[in-house]
Amino acid sequence: MIGVTLTIGGPPGSGKSTLARSLARILGREYVSAGEIFRAEAARRKLSLSEFGALAEKDERIDLALDERMIAAAGPREVLEGRIIGELLARRRIPVFRILITAEERIRAQRVQGRDGGSYEEVLSAMRIREQTEARRYLRYYGIDLSRMGFELVIDSTRLDPGQVVLRTLEGIPEEWKERA
Repeated sequence: MIGVTLTIGGPPGSGKSTLARSLARILGREYVSAGEIFRAEAARRKLSLSEFGALAEKDERIDLALDERMIAAAGPREVLEGRIIGELLARRRIPVFRILITAEERIRAQRVQGRDGGSYEEVLSAMRIREQTEARRYLRYYGIDLSRMGFELVIDSTRLDPGQVVLRTLEGIPEEWKERA
């Protein structure tokens, strides 16, 4: 299992960024986030996340470039965080250990609201739109159905605090992959 890229996927507000950062620190790995890259590009273009998502739905080059950048970052010392990066690596036969973090929608919306602000209703609506546009893009660009992706480890973070999610994840990762080089 040594030499495997660790990937963290999941919907918005599930806790994937928090988990990925923590695992990278604990395991002495590098952390790369598709979401951060996407947000930075949206900001560079002076677009909101939803506006940039709508643009990405019309221009496949946006997702394709981001995903190629994430694939290029894959390696035995990385923790990659993104909705489909684990699937993309597996399809290219790049050794990967895929983790899915999920949570109930209302909890995810509350987390996003706490992080980004805004009313609960606005956040929930924006989150649903984001999930729908991502699902359409991934299906159209890659033939990836988010509900059918494979994972080696699945954790529901609905009733867990971040520390508990990290502990459950560490329990689920094979020992040889946790060793620091």
